[in-house]
Amino acid sequence: MDDFYYRKLKVYHISKQLVADIYQLLDHFPPKERQALTNQLQRAAISIPSNIAEGMGRFSIKERIRFIEIAFGSLTETMCQLELAETLKYITPEQLHTQEIKIKEIARMLLGLKKTLEDKQNKIN
Repeated sequence: MDDFYYRKLKVYHISKQLVADIYQLLDHFPPKERQALTNQLQRAAISIPSNIAEGMGRFSIKERIRFIEIAFGSLTETMCQLELAETLKYITPEQLHTQEIKIKEIARMLLGLKKTLEDKQNKIN
């Protein structure tokens, strides 16, 4: 029996892959960015699957929704930081585009999950 429901969510797995992809991109950032943009991008990206997992571990639907919203915020922060990396020429426009496609897919899935949870909450109320 799998006690960790979040593992069943496709959005969780795609978010984990996004983290791995970003870590590969970060290997090519200049050393001067190790404590700045690199660190911030790592933290934002890691926050996405982490908040999905934490939220789905909550018993309250209201709390689950809150953590999905936090994951969404981290997702938009990740996109912003990737745009900055492209502006600074740390990644190519093509690399940005590839990640943006994944980020948009994750965004759609998070919004769908949020709506599902809201619908479930409305049925209870």
